[in-house]
Amino acid sequence: MATFTNQAFLSYRNNVTASNVVTGEIREVLTADKTAVTETYVAGDTVTYVISMVNSGGTALSGLTVTDNLGAYPFGAGTVVPLDYTDGSVRYFVNGVLQATPNVNAVSPLTVSGLSLPAGGNGLLIYETTANSFAPLGTDGSIVNTATITGAGVPTPFSVTETVTAESAAFLTITKAISPVSVADNEPLTYTFVIQNFGNTATVATDDVTVTDTFDPILNPITVTLDGVTLTEGTDYTYDEATGAFATVPGRITIPAATYTQDPTTGEWTVAPGSVTLTVVGTV
Repeated sequence: MATFTNQAFLSYRNNVTASNVVTGEIREVLTADKTAVTETYVAGDTVTYVISMVNSGGTALSGLTVTDNLGAYPFGAGTVVPLDYTDGSVRYFVNGVLQATPNVNAVSPLTVSGLSLPAGGNGLLIYETTANSFAPLGTDGSIVNTATITGAGVPTPFSVTETVTAESAAFLTITKAISPVSVADNEPLTYTFVIQNFGNTATVATDDVTVTDTFDPILNPITVTLDGVTLTEGTDYTYDEATGAFATVPGRITIPAATYTQDPTTGEWTVAPGSVTLTVVGTV
């Protein structure tokens, strides 16, 4: 709500008399807010936004346009955009009733036009975006997203902002390799497990990371190393020579966080995952 003041002046016979100052208020009939369905994101995540609008006035508002900057932020001499609009995802509800799809220009900034709000009514604009390669992924990463509402019945642009943060978590993958592929009886066989962490948080012992496998054919005896360091049976891993069941002791393996680097020219982020290598060598 904006206030304004006004004062009059009376002139007569070269005299000037000032009136008292009166104060008034301009009541905003349009209010709005913006929320994200989820508060965090990871690379490639869908981020869904909801813009809620209320017309508290006695006159309908038509020809409204919502312009969304898709989280654009300055980088170098230009600007990069960390969110991509998901084509066809816009939905617009008036007083809870789904309306015809409004006009959408998906090129950044995202523009949704032709919206109307009845007197005393409310509207919900819902749309989806995807976190792209310009979205910061470190533990301090965030996307600040601003949408601006304009229209004939809106005397000044109305902006709403929402912030989502990069999820602080570990995201692990494991790959397994065998060497040699063809092996004869009583010859050595090597299994190599590469465990990678694409997340921004390292794992710790209490995360109970465990690798399990059942070797078939059974290997006997075996030697186990983690990043070249020999592990001890019973302390670091267990192995059943009768069944081939193998397992590392929960928490014995920890994986460092990924490293994120922003290209100084393009502004795109690349991920170098944290990694450890577990090797099991045994005789067939």
